[in-house]
Amino acid sequence: MRICFIGDSFVNGTGDDDCLGWTGRLCAMARQQGRDLTHYNLGIRRDTSADIRARWQREVGIRITPEHDGRLVFSFGVNDCVFEMSRRTRVDAAASIVNARSILQTASGWLPTLMIGPPPTADHDLNERVRQLSNGLEALCAELAVPFLSPWDHLTASEAWIREAEQGDGAHPNRGGYALLAGLIQNWPAWRSWVS
Repeated sequence: MRICFIGDSFVNGTGDDDCLGWTGRLCAMARQQGRDLTHYNLGIRRDTSADIRARWQREVGIRITPEHDGRLVFSFGVNDCVFEMSRRTRVDAAASIVNARSILQTASGWLPTLMIGPPPTADHDLNERVRQLSNGLEALCAELAVPFLSPWDHLTASEAWIREAEQGDGAHPNRGGYALLAGLIQNWPAWRSWVS
């Protein structure tokens, strides 16, 4: 099995002193349980849904060819909701959903696809916009029959996630937060069906 994790800095694992993030930890746990898989981290810092829409197929296509058991996991949205100097979000909410629809329709028609909702940060104002976008992404995934996991309630209730984000750059956790997210995904039935 070859799994591409496509997204932003949270997929990349920015802020993790172990340089594993949640994707590396998640795949390490699967390998320790005897699952033979190859892990491709395609997370890029500051990428929005528009950036991901423009690049993901090319990047996946050179890593997963028809003879492989390929899988896709997407996670993005926080960067869409960040205010630029104009006090406008980098990508407005409606365009974010249009981008996500294009990505997920194509992806799920090609390979088994999962989506992880965008996580919270230590910025309360940003979090409100991200939470609203996450709700929209969840509704879209339900419409497209793409399994969606929202880590929102779990991570906003986590002292470790928020504390590590505050101690770091205000957005990204360190190893404790990423381990928490990896554990949440590991116990998600949609993920477990891939690696069991």
